[in-house]
Amino acid sequence: MFSPSDILTIPLADWVNTLVRDWLVPNFRPFFRSLQWPITQVLNALDGFLNAVPMLLFTAVLAFVAWRTAGRGVAIFTVIALAFIDMIGLWPETMTTLSMVVTAVLFCTVIGVPIGILAAGSDRFQAVLRPVLDIMQTIPSFVYLVPIVMLFGVGMVPGIIATIIFALPPIVRLTNLGIRNVREDLVEAAQSFGSTRWQMLRDVQFPLALRTIMAGLNQTLMLALSMVVITALIGAGGLGLTVFTGLGRLDVGGATAGGIGIVLLAIILDRITQSLGEPQRMKKTSLRATFANLFSGGRATRPTEA
Repeated sequence: MFSPSDILTIPLADWVNTLVRDWLVPNFRPFFRSLQWPITQVLNALDGFLNAVPMLLFTAVLAFVAWRTAGRGVAIFTVIALAFIDMIGLWPETMTTLSMVVTAVLFCTVIGVPIGILAAGSDRFQAVLRPVLDIMQTIPSFVYLVPIVMLFGVGMVPGIIATIIFALPPIVRLTNLGIRNVREDLVEAAQSFGSTRWQMLRDVQFPLALRTIMAGLNQTLMLALSMVVITALIGAGGLGLTVFTGLGRLDVGGATAGGIGIVLLAIILDRITQSLGEPQRMKKTSLRATFANLFSGGRATRPTEA
């Protein structure tokens, strides 16, 4: 029976299938596959290095970094957390997950910071970029996996590409915001002294916006860590594969162990990157205060801003 709604039906799914499956994949799949080369090189080098470093040496180095950046409490928590991860038998998976996260964040930074700087210097470019970032942030993470698999195949590198797309918006937005929020009188003073645009960006705008940019890096890192877990569905490894395998086999213990490893790694990375954008006087927290703030978002040790 004919219905008026048949006239108004838009075959969006058919259009997308035609675009991606019948035109984009046959014509451009070799090009997209070639884009995997730099990511593959960085990932393989980092994964091989982290898995080759002895557990005690890696723990000592990361604890030292945590102590210098976030304070004594976070350093002690780092030692306890990494020792626990090793004792439950998930050290290789944790290093693989860390290599995936670091690779994704590295490429997000290389791509996102320049885009944010361009957006800060052009209102027109920002107006075009904003809806694109909105779409990237609102599309469910699972939706990214379908075109990624069709264009890049399955495995760890396609998973990292999906992670880069998913985690890119925060660092772009906050780089743009940080540079735009630099005081106008400081910019005018730099211009009056004859600074070029590059000198003004390097010596005035970027240093003053660094705290906001580091907040964007922190958010990108957290999104990347959440996404590399989901990419286990398309063949990525690490702790995400441990959780996914545990769910598939109804192995509650294995899935729980993988989840705990992800949580501990996320807390360590979050506290270290969070502290990189804070003044030094805010990093001298006691061990008791640190553990009290690990699951409170750090609100208790942050001074109230005027």
